[in-house]
Amino acid sequence: MDIRWRKYSRSMVMKIAVFLIAVLSFSSAATMFLNVVVLHRGDFDIVFEDSYYQSRDYGLAGTNIIRDLKTIQRLKNKETILSGQTLDQERIKNAENQLFNEFQYNSNSYNPNGKYQDNYKTFLEVYADKITQAKNELIKQDLNDYNLALQDLANYQGIIYFAKKGETEYTNSPNKARDYFKAQPSYILWDGYESEVFPQEVKDNNRYYWLISNSNDIEQQDIIYVAYTDEYINPKLVEWQDNKQFATHSLFQLGGLLLVLAAALLYLMAVIGRNPQEEDEEIHLNVLNRIYNDVNIGLCILLIALWAAAVSQLEQYKSYELFFFITLLISSLGLLLFLSLVKHLKNKTFIKNTLVYKVVYKFIYKFVFRVAYKVVTFFRDVYNSGSTGVKVILIVVGYPVLAAITFFIFPITLGAAAWLALRKVKEFNTIKEGVKRVKEGDIHHSINIVGEGEFASLAADINSITDGLYKAVDNEIKSERLKTELITNVSHDIRTPLTSIITYVDLLKKEKEPAKIEGYLEIIDQKSQRLKVLTDDLFEAAKASSGNIQVNFETINLISLITQGLGELDDKIQERQLDFKLSYPNDKLMISADGKLLWRAIENLLSNIFKYALQGSRVYINIANLESEVALTIKNISAYELNISSDELMERFKRGDESRSSQGSGLGLSIAKSLIELQKGSFNIEIDGDLFKVNIQLPQAD
Repeated sequence: MDIRWRKYSRSMVMKIAVFLIAVLSFSSAATMFLNVVVLHRGDFDIVFEDSYYQSRDYGLAGTNIIRDLKTIQRLKNKETILSGQTLDQERIKNAENQLFNEFQYNSNSYNPNGKYQDNYKTFLEVYADKITQAKNELIKQDLNDYNLALQDLANYQGIIYFAKKGETEYTNSPNKARDYFKAQPSYILWDGYESEVFPQEVKDNNRYYWLISNSNDIEQQDIIYVAYTDEYINPKLVEWQDNKQFATHSLFQLGGLLLVLAAALLYLMAVIGRNPQEEDEEIHLNVLNRIYNDVNIGLCILLIALWAAAVSQLEQYKSYELFFFITLLISSLGLLLFLSLVKHLKNKTFIKNTLVYKVVYKFIYKFVFRVAYKVVTFFRDVYNSGSTGVKVILIVVGYPVLAAITFFIFPITLGAAAWLALRKVKEFNTIKEGVKRVKEGDIHHSINIVGEGEFASLAADINSITDGLYKAVDNEIKSERLKTELITNVSHDIRTPLTSIITYVDLLKKEKEPAKIEGYLEIIDQKSQRLKVLTDDLFEAAKASSGNIQVNFETINLISLITQGLGELDDKIQERQLDFKLSYPNDKLMISADGKLLWRAIENLLSNIFKYALQGSRVYINIANLESEVALTIKNISAYELNISSDELMERFKRGDESRSSQGSGLGLSIAKSLIELQKGSFNIEIDGDLFKVNIQLPQAD
């Protein structure tokens, strides 16, 4: 079924039939459109008009009559015009200004260094005759306008009017009474500033605003009456109704023809070039398709110009049958040329099948651009492999050679060089501006240079410097903050036991009872031991962070180290009721580390667990083999709310309990991190709710 339909839809008979339908639809639609516009002197707006009083013909007639009546009122009569009384000072002044400009540029009597008043006085004397002649021309123009207005008013049949301005009256009506005009089928009345129209549909006319604007200069005592009699209205109503019916009918026909035309064009564009006998989708070209596409487009433009000339002659001869056949012939040729262009678009040969492409390809690309390309490629390779000095020398030497080779397109070569130079200057200015902003303190600024040239490399290096500067400033700020917090925390933790020692020493000096003296000494001993722990931890943290500790690397079985250590700490584990879950592979995991320093770090972590882990909870220790490294993970549930980040928790003297009520120094994690890093390992912590997790990675032993 599909094969049969393809053969039928792509058959030559079907293509010819649809082609004829397309050109006939276009020719009929064009002829019908021009018939409405030219023969019936209208447009399709009449379809949407509700009555004749909304039509262009009615509005145009009223506008013209009122314009002519106002001209008569302004000019009054021939005697007034010839006496020059209709010339106002503004028109005379405009004419004199035009003549003064001519005097300024053309007359030898004009003094460029003189005052305006003196030059104008000279102008009035020298150009007296021309000024008089200009006034006469204005009078002649007014007289011509007056005669044309009289002539137009005399040609209006079936329209009566009455205009009065002061004592001057002009009318063609047997009765000048307002009621007489209102007795007519339609009227437009101005009595001073008051206006009245009938019927009210007139106000919906698109030209009604012209009528309103023409009444702006009507004074209080002025009168303009315009009425349309039955003699004028009745034929116009019949003519408007016929035109509306014709335009409506034509609009529906035109819409149908355009739909048929669109469907036919889509079909032809889809099947053109397809062969009904073959199943492939190859586009088949014929003799007509050998015409170059740019020549084809020129022929299409010529056909459009010929058709436009035929349209211009239509109004004079009104031979619609001849116009139809001319349109049919031109549209047939035009559609053939258009479908040829569509074929090349579908075949992807639209550019290649142009005369310009053939000329450029044969005479420029083959013989010139290939040589230029080889030269440019050679210089580019040397340019990319050389230093900046070599690049400058290549540009200085290479550009004249390139200009000599491409002398016949020298403007293009010069423009390309100017564009390249301008681009490099722009890149240099961008770098210059960026360095200036960084120098002024905007270390966040980044210089954006696209490409891989010297300037792009320089911009990348500067951005690296700014990134390093930003990190250094950020680290410095962080270091200052940490120093401040360190001083605060150290002062707090050391001052507390020191204050207690001083207080109890004072009490001991005054106390006489042996029992109390023994109690005071016990408290002093506890506080001094606490102070010793703090100072020892601080000293050890300082040594660890400075790297001033000797590291003796040896091969250690990490699993044995952990299990033995937990065995030694069993009392503390039982005291805190903690359940340790140890997970490790069956094989030994040997690492390269310092046993004492490693156990010191792990002991700090376990001590941290004993102080801060939730009593009765589980502690998970997992040891994993990562080929070149061994991972040690310790997880526990905190007894305190961990509302701080992992980075903050790693800071010295930072504790999990913000109240600092526990006995820790806040240095355990910091010391452990420093000791692990001294052994070429990595140390980081993670916090997820109340879950505290430490990740340690150490290198495996060879």
